[in-house]
Amino acid sequence: MAQQAPSTHTVAFLARRAAMALAAAAVLGGAVAPAAYAVDGADGAPAAGSTEKLPEGLYGTKDPQYDGVWRQSLALLAQHTVGVRPATPAVRWLVGQQCADGAFTAFRAEPGKPCDAKTMRDTNQTAAAVQALAALGGHDETVQKAVNWLKSVQNDDGGWSSMAGSPSDANSTSVVIGALAAAGAKPESVTSKKGGRTPYDGLLTFRLGCDVKEGERGAFTFQLKGAAANADATAAAATGALGKGFVVAPAGGAADTPVKPLSCKDGKADGKAGDKGPAAAEGGAGYLVAQLDKNGHHLLSAMPGQKKQPDVGNTADAVVALAAGGHRSAAQQPLKWLEKNASAWARQNGPAAYAQLVLAAHATGTDPRSFGGTDLVTALNATGPEPAATTPGKDARAAKDSDGGVNVWWVVGVGLAVGAGIGFLLSGRRKKNDL
Repeated sequence: MAQQAPSTHTVAFLARRAAMALAAAAVLGGAVAPAAYAVDGADGAPAAGSTEKLPEGLYGTKDPQYDGVWRQSLALLAQHTVGVRPATPAVRWLVGQQCADGAFTAFRAEPGKPCDAKTMRDTNQTAAAVQALAALGGHDETVQKAVNWLKSVQNDDGGWSSMAGSPSDANSTSVVIGALAAAGAKPESVTSKKGGRTPYDGLLTFRLGCDVKEGERGAFTFQLKGAAANADATAAAATGALGKGFVVAPAGGAADTPVKPLSCKDGKADGKAGDKGPAAAEGGAGYLVAQLDKNGHHLLSAMPGQKKQPDVGNTADAVVALAAGGHRSAAQQPLKWLEKNASAWARQNGPAAYAQLVLAAHATGTDPRSFGGTDLVTALNATGPEPAATTPGKDARAAKDSDGGVNVWWVVGVGLAVGAGIGFLLSGRRKKNDL
């Protein structure tokens, strides 16, 4: 199947979910990395012969054109979550990427130049920045301006697309819900100008119910067009439906919640399965667990015309979603599979990948400093400017306290086969995969 250059929407989607959009563009559209941002392989070191410097404070060495704000936001948020105070230049860079109207785009090479009508404002990048800056504190005006912009581009159905004016999708709606919650704006109180629909109303339109085949019930689609069960969208929505964002607090001593797949009787959902947020999250968790079990405790994805392969990022999202719903036991086997294969994928994909793993560890009370043999915090810190301060062992103590000393059981990653890195990266980021 011939591959086409990515659309604006697709590029933003890839950037948000994988934080590696330059690689995505290279595969999908034949683009190549500019010399200034070329890298010498998996360690992310600057390539020999590079003549330009990356912006001061930016995390990662790859071209930030499509994912700069996304990867920076995740990096800063993950650092803060585990007791690391980010470097001032890193925070300053992120704040400086905001447009005057409150929106963020993926990367502004000239922050001093005002955003214009051609600037590709992105709800995903904006929502990620909101979550990071709200957590760091001290940026109330920046956060409020961003939230106001997000509210201004809410679609009539209550949801969001990555690009304002496009049809809503489950992933974008979920990340905005997380941003609203992080900023202290109750998502249920944010309603569309026409129709008065909430973000949850919008999100639940993508949920598949009893009118689809049994194996897809409870799943979410990426968009209504096509209406195919999508594991990536389901993982995002199962977290968003609970009003949670990237940071999910460890369950601590809370009881483990069994996963209950959406059950139907006479074509209708049993009991109170209905279409409310928690019930929808539970149905999504049931679908994810079924997919994880079927595939050997991980999720799969495939590039068009290629064999299905393990999807690292989507599996990480799935375990965070399970943690958000309190489904600790259901996450154990996926965690063990991921724990064995974390390092290579994270090294290949850089700061956002390390951040994703740190946040997954945090959600389960796992020590990110001893994560399948890798100190994720140190590795993340090494991808950008030296942090201002660090609180050693913060999440190590949390892991001990949360389950009475239970051994590590939630670690994220994947073994990356030589030459298959881009395939892993992109396979689950297609908005119409068949998982």
